[in-house]
Amino acid sequence: MDLGITGKVALVTGSGRGIGEATLKMLAQEGARVVVTDVDQAAVDAAARRLSDEGFSVYGQQCNVCNESEVNELVAKVNDIFGGVDILVNNAGFVRDAYLTRMPESDWDEVIGTILKGAFHCSRAVLPGMMARKWGRVINISSRSVFGNPGQTNYSAAKLGLIGFTRALALEQGKFGITVNAVAPGFVETDGIRDTPNYAKLREIALQKTPAGILGQPDDIAAAVSFLASQHARYISGTTLYVTGGRYSS
Repeated sequence: MDLGITGKVALVTGSGRGIGEATLKMLAQEGARVVVTDVDQAAVDAAARRLSDEGFSVYGQQCNVCNESEVNELVAKVNDIFGGVDILVNNAGFVRDAYLTRMPESDWDEVIGTILKGAFHCSRAVLPGMMARKWGRVINISSRSVFGNPGQTNYSAAKLGLIGFTRALALEQGKFGITVNAVAPGFVETDGIRDTPNYAKLREIALQKTPAGILGQPDDIAAAVSFLASQHARYISGTTLYVTGGRYSS
């Protein structure tokens, strides 16, 4: 299926690895020009090199999405190189798990800040260009954790906040030809998940609780994002697509 995004410019935050990199690669395979950005410079360089080696049009730049000036600098550079951002995927985020009574305030602030303030900074930076061109896609990566996970009050709150952000922004931007949607993954086998000390236990629990009987891979999320970025999804806005294998509650 031709997604109709050849020549469009896609910026995916947190795209140095995992779901973000898989999403950039799939968008590039559909003809988009892509922007790698991550807080980790080495990850940006490596991902950009991998995509470039496959012949894709790619630009990479380190960026902390919590820092407004860094975000504005990145978007200005992309505007100079590619002419603007057409597709924004707010993917940057991480977990800092602990029961609330043991959670340092810094872990609350950093998780909420990266996920929510990052989406705010990036969306605000790219929207004027989308509005001027009367076309745009903003896709926010939420999570099945919006239904609540013990030890993830910070992460669950941030990811649920993204859904409210998605719905409100969709109402604001529809008249400009811009759609805003969210994708909420379930358990996805990324390298980061595999590196966690309790990975085997988490994997076993996820398999037991996932009706589909399989676990998600980064490409499963990338496919959902790519569809929402496409011309075929022009009448879909303000919605959340759960990609969980049928698993919702903990």
